[in-house]
Amino acid sequence: MIKTPNDSGYQGAKLAINDSNTTGKFLQQHFSLTQFEFATTSALLTHLKQEFNQGKSIFVLNAPLITLEKVNLWAQDKNILLFNISEFSDVLRDNQCLGTFLHTAPSYAMKADALAQWLLYRRLTKVLLISGKKPVDIAIATSFKRSAKRYGLKIIEEKYWRFDTDLRRSAQQEVPLFTQTSKEYDVVYVADNYKDFSQYIPFNTYLPRPVIGSAGLEALSWHRVIEQWGAAQLQTRFNKLTARYMNELDFNGYLAIRSIAQAVHKTHSNSAKVLANHLKSAGFELAAYKGRKLSFRSWNGQLRMPIALVHPQGLVSQSPQVGFLHPKTDLDTLGFDKKESQCKMH
Repeated sequence: MIKTPNDSGYQGAKLAINDSNTTGKFLQQHFSLTQFEFATTSALLTHLKQEFNQGKSIFVLNAPLITLEKVNLWAQDKNILLFNISEFSDVLRDNQCLGTFLHTAPSYAMKADALAQWLLYRRLTKVLLISGKKPVDIAIATSFKRSAKRYGLKIIEEKYWRFDTDLRRSAQQEVPLFTQTSKEYDVVYVADNYKDFSQYIPFNTYLPRPVIGSAGLEALSWHRVIEQWGAAQLQTRFNKLTARYMNELDFNGYLAIRSIAQAVHKTHSNSAKVLANHLKSAGFELAAYKGRKLSFRSWNGQLRMPIALVHPQGLVSQSPQVGFLHPKTDLDTLGFDKKESQCKMH
């Protein structure tokens, strides 16, 4: 398992506060951030209630699905604005909609569509799908199967990794046998959220083929190798603040705070309801070092964004790929479009 720093998300939000105050001082606007951590959903809810009763109404959450669901129930009909920066689950953008939340974390569907578009662009249409046995791995694999069907890719075989051996010593023997199939494949897609085994798949497959998904070529909202569109300066500021690289969770936290600041600049209000209405409107745009202006989908609260396709040392591409068209914006070719989602937020 590859662990992320414990302060991931918070440090991105902290940098966004600094950036927002640099701009805000000219407009006599000041932003502040308070961090709190809790081990249980009930403790978090208790604290949120206390904060809300003291006049706080905007919260950025790094929390799992079940916690977000309970927070959403509590927040119904309140003047409150909530951001999800870490839960990628498709159900929150498709049928289990959280009306009080905006999502700066991209969905699994957005990431899977980003990779599927690239595969189609490169004519790598025959896929061997390997999934771990954890529920989140199954969810990621299911999302990719949706994308494969959407873009006409063929999954020639689906396999589940169930080995508990020490791959550091046996990968060269076990992975080729495991990836041997009766049909040829162009690429191997791996669904392994915690990277328990995926890092041993590249260069060990039975057929010498590229690996994508949880290893090899990954679809992420952010990575340290992104340097275009002013991103190098953002990376430098973050590194100076934290003495480490900005990761995906940090960037999602950064986007949440910058979205709030941008809405405050435009509306000259600190009312959660006023800000939420602006953020969900067609008038909201956010510059975010991706070469495109970002905006929120009104039907499910998801932030539209290009998805970077990266390997550990470089940026390979960015989706949407050229030629994937949409009547309104090609960013809506990634993830659940309005007609595909059962969510009807307004």
